[in-house]
Parts: sequence; C-alpha cells; structure tokens
Amino acid sequence: MRARRARQRSLFDTGYADHEMGRGLATMSAVLDQHPEFVDWIAEDVDRGGRSSMGRAGLPCEVILRCGILKQLWQSDYRELEFVLADSASARRFTRINPARPPKRSALQRCIRSVRVETWERINRALLGTARDDEIETGGKVRRDSTVTETHILEPSDSQLLYDGVRVLSRLLARGRKKLGPDVFPFHDHRRTAKRRKWKVPKARMKRKVKLYRELLATTRRTLRYADAALAAVEGRDEPWLRQWRTEVAHYRNLVEAVVRQTVRRVLKGETVPAEEKVVSLFEPHTDIIRKGGRRVQYGHKVNLGSGPSGLVLDAVVEAGNPPDSTRCLPMIERHSEIYGSPPERVACDGGYAGKANLAEAKAMGVRDVVFHKKKGLRATDMASSPKVYGRLRNFRAGMEAVVSYLKRCFGLRRCNWRGLEHFRAYVRSAVVTHNLWVIARHKLKVKPA
Repeated sequence: MRARRARQRSLFDTGYADHEMGRGLATMSAVLDQHPEFVDWIAEDVDRGGRSSMGRAGLPCEVILRCGILKQLWQSDYRELEFVLADSASARRFTRINPARPPKRSALQRCIRSVRVETWERINRALLGTARDDEIETGGKVRRDSTVTETHILEPSDSQLLYDGVRVLSRLLARGRKKLGPDVFPFHDHRRTAKRRKWKVPKARMKRKVKLYRELLATTRRTLRYADAALAAVEGRDEPWLRQWRTEVAHYRNLVEAVVRQTVRRVLKGETVPAEEKVVSLFEPHTDIIRKGGRRVQYGHKVNLGSGPSGLVLDAVVEAGNPPDSTRCLPMIERHSEIYGSPPERVACDGGYAGKANLAEAKAMGVRDVVFHKKKGLRATDMASSPKVYGRLRNFRAGMEAVVSYLKRCFGLRRCNWRGLEHFRAYVRSAVVTHNLWVIARHKLKVKPA
C-alpha cells in the first residue's frame, strides 16, 4: 500500500535556506499543511493508476504533490528535479522526501503525471478559499484576457508530416516483423527516400516542389499499404504486446492518411484547407492553430484567464479550437459565480470580449461595472457608473498583461512539453496552482509579486 504522508524528517536534515526563495518555500509548505485533504485527492489519482500495490511502496502522495509544485516553480525537467532533490536541503525539506533515498526521474515522471486535471482544479479552488479567508482575494473585482500555450511540436509543414508518417509507420512495422518474422508481412523501408524528398522540398521552386510532393506522397501511400497488409496479417491474434502494437499502427495510420488528404488538397489541388480540418502533428494531434489579432500563427491551445487585484489567477480554461473571445465572456463570468457563489461586482476585459450583447447579459447577471479595453461603439457610461470608474477599471485590466507574462516566464505557461490533451490541461492547471501558491506565500511575507 502506498503511503499517503511522508515519514518524519530526520534531525540531521537541515532547514530552509535564509533566502527569499527559502522563506517562500517555508510559507508555501505551511499553506499546504492547512489542507490535508490534498493528499487524499492525490491518493485517489495514484490508486486509479493501479500502481499503489505493485512492487515497491513508491512515493508518498504528499511527496508527489510537493514535487509537482517544485517542478513547476523551478521550471526544471525531471532529470534536473532528480538532481535538485538530491542536492538541495531546502528542496528536500519542502518535498519531505527521504534524504537517504531521493526518487529517480522515472518515478517522479510517472507519479506527477498521474495527477489529473480535475484534481489540480480542486486544489486551486481550495487555495482560492484560503486566499479569501485570509483576505488576500475576495473575487469581487476581476480582469480577463486570453493567451496561447504552445504544444511541444516543430513548426508544421506537409513535407515534414509526410516524412514523420513514413518514419513512424516503418519503425512500427520493423518492430512487428522482428517479433513475428519476415514472412508474416514483408515490407520495404522507405525512410531514406522520404527523408531526401523532405529536405529538398523547402529549397525547390514551385514546379519542382510539386514533383517532389508527388514522389513523397507515393512513398507515403506505399507505406500505408504495408501498414494495411500488416494489420490484416495479424487479425485474430491476441497476444498482449500485439494488441498494443496493433493499436499504435492503426492510430498513426489514420493520422497519416489525413495528412495525405490535406497535402493533396493544399499542394496538388490548390485548395485552402480550414484550420479545424488540418493535422499539424502526428505526436500531438490535438494541437489547434491559433492566430490572435493578426499576430504570428501559434500551435497549441487558447487559454482564457481571470485574475484579481491580488495577482492570483482566479480561473483558467483551456479552450477547444480557436473560439472568439467575445463568445467566452459570459461563460467565464458564470464559472466565476460557480467558484465564489456570486458574480463579481466589477469586470475588466480585453477588447476582444467587447459587445453590446455581452454588456447587457453581464449586467443582467448582476455585474455592476463591465469595462472593455476597446469601446467598439459602447459609451463609457454604459459600461461603468462614471467615466472615472471606467478609466480605473481600464487601467486595472492592463495589469492582466503582467500576470500572463509572469505565468509564461516563471511558471512554464509559454510551452507545454507533456504529451496528450489531458496531460496538457493538467500541466496548465499545475502551473496555475504553483503560481497561486507562490503569490499567496508572497502576500503572507508582505512581498509584492513580480
């Protein structure tokens, strides 16, 4: 059975460093100790993974939570986190690990990634309750904006995606042939041919580029036929490894076929493929194509954020697709009412949320002042009780840019390197939880957040 709490700390384990970061860690630890229920929530996720009774006891659930927070706070990968836990007395004190047996990076990765997005959100709402009890944040005044968190992919191109398809399917076919023998499904490895065409495409002129794409498409289609033949050859067989292999081949085969279709439409037929129909990565197929305000195209997911005067992030929603901000104004107010039990008194939003219907509906929901950064035909007196209040709320909204920048620079919200949509959402939530825990600690230490 996996332990829920860490063992008692050794007398020889030194305390926190006499430094701003050390004092912050000590205060964060004290806030976490006010919520023993966090450990039970983490235990539910770990037990759901079915690892609590297999092999060694594993990391205590309290250690898993604290290691996940420390990873986001110091923006380290799992290898760096492994070293920090072995090297830093303050890190060991905060995470409460056994100093004689610091965890390995594989255990850290497996355990931290087992925490679900719903659990991180529950933890965040509990921390907001603590901030309200301590009069750090009441939730009566909110500012909103959206940003983009990128997925961990290269800049997509059709030639790169076709080559990735040939590479991945050939690797899977080679693995299956090694297990089953060359007579079950013979195939030819075209990775070198595809790679040569892929490198020539960006440098070629248009007429030559179309010819290279035709050759690359032919190579990809041949590999798809090999994959179809392999799936047909093992149909009916039920070895455990074969089930997993067949699932992977079918998954990538469908994605590669979608890439072939979009390449034919875009390159050979000259069509414009809608963003929602495009595949931009075989490894992160959930990635959306986002373009905000005429700026450069980004590949990831739009995140809607809300913050208060304290600098705490009151809410964060990972959106599906690229919905206009104007359609997310009212749902975000409804979520705020769910968290705090009532709508905010004042809301200050970016110009993208502006609209007469949004203003009328928000005031009908009980919001006294609703200010948009851009008026878009609205008068200041329509949005706020006076021009002076309008100016103050508009200036208050500008502080949201600093909150978003702080999240991106210091808590990893610029780019997520966790794979899969659910892990992406969990990553965003873990960044918000760590940010809020750190901001609460700084308020308790009477230090203004950066």
